[in-house]
Amino acid sequence: MIADDDLPPEDPAAALRLIDEQRATAARQFEPDPRAYYWPWGLAWLIGFGLHFLYYSPGDTPLVEMPSWLPLTVLFVLLAAAGAVSAVAGARAYGQVTGESARRGAWYGWSWGLGFLTLFVLAGRLSDSLPPDLVGLLWSALAVGLTGILHMAGGAIWLDRPLFLLGVWITVVNLLGTIAGPGWHALIVAVAGGGGMLLAGLLGWLRRRGRR
Repeated sequence: MIADDDLPPEDPAAALRLIDEQRATAARQFEPDPRAYYWPWGLAWLIGFGLHFLYYSPGDTPLVEMPSWLPLTVLFVLLAAAGAVSAVAGARAYGQVTGESARRGAWYGWSWGLGFLTLFVLAGRLSDSLPPDLVGLLWSALAVGLTGILHMAGGAIWLDRPLFLLGVWITVVNLLGTIAGPGWHALIVAVAGGGGMLLAGLLGWLRRRGRR
């Protein structure tokens, strides 16, 4: 015997609302918390590039005395931690997704890995030909620039407007920082780039919460 709650609604409008609610519920289940994706990267940029600005300041003297290895080490550790957190969040959200969406995600992930591998090889080859201040600018500008481009590519693949706009913002921030020059680039990326990611995570979480 079928319970009344299991019967489909007789009102077409109610049936459409039920379908929309089920779709929204499924979308939330397969959508990672934006805070878990953006906030670790935003904090990594804010702290890591902030330390770079404090040590490799536009002047010849560091604004804050610290070991020369500390800014780069902290940045790499924070980036690795951010990558681990976002990877876990993505695996939990998309682990059961198969088919075309799964292939898009896998290929997009390979694009990040191969893109940064190419960047490291290229920057490593050019570093010996540049003065120390330009070496730091080269590495950071290439890394931030590639990040912005890949964010825009991800937004285009999944028609995700906030992701695409974040990529545009990161690209503009990187261009302004590169024009400003060594030292200033780290400050601009730390505040505007890291802050932009933190804001993107907050706005994404608010949108997600509003759809419930």
